[in-house]
Amino acid sequence: MGIHERKEREREQRREVILNAAQKVFFEKGLQSATMDEIAEEAELSKGTLYLYYKGKEDLYLAVMIRGIETLYDLFKEVIGKNDGIIMTIQKLSAVYIRFFREHGNLFRMFHYYQTPQFHKQVSEEILQLCNEANQRIWKMVVDLLRKGVDEGVLRSDLNPEENAVILWSSASAILMRMDTRREEFKQMLNVDLENVLRKSNALLLESMMTESSRKQFQSALFDHQPS
Repeated sequence: MGIHERKEREREQRREVILNAAQKVFFEKGLQSATMDEIAEEAELSKGTLYLYYKGKEDLYLAVMIRGIETLYDLFKEVIGKNDGIIMTIQKLSAVYIRFFREHGNLFRMFHYYQTPQFHKQVSEEILQLCNEANQRIWKMVVDLLRKGVDEGVLRSDLNPEENAVILWSSASAILMRMDTRREEFKQMLNVDLENVLRKSNALLLESMMTESSRKQFQSALFDHQPS
């Protein structure tokens, strides 16, 4: 291994140490309360070293969030790669998103902080571009699946696959956010299980996007079978 390759590997290893430290501090304190001093202490590096890799804590926050996007991408890719048919695959993607929420709740919350316009003004163009590219990979994968469903005649051709992807994603995310903050409140006040609401919502939306023939074939499975 040459000197350049060794230095590059060391640089990537240090970047990983910084991200691990930032993730721990952000999960414990959140973006607003966390400081670069605390992240540097956790990483056992000087604060100046952190700034050699990242503009500030907002850039670090997005870098950690990109980890979450990549994790979700890998989960979705695994499901799609099984080729279980369009309808079953969409159902399984919904189930995987719920699993991601359960297992990576802190990363899920980061996704939604990213939607704050003011936050974008505090991060560098470079890290914002990396985040957008990671997001686009997921959107493309899902949209391609929905477009394939149209080509195969199981999803309606008069509906836009991109819009359908936004509808499914937005509905699921909104209910998951309620589950994160008000799950017990809905249970006590309305005797409503928000996870069951989410599954029904996903099924109803998917049913509305299906062709008549595919509804006849899959309608009972949409509501009776919960893929894992």
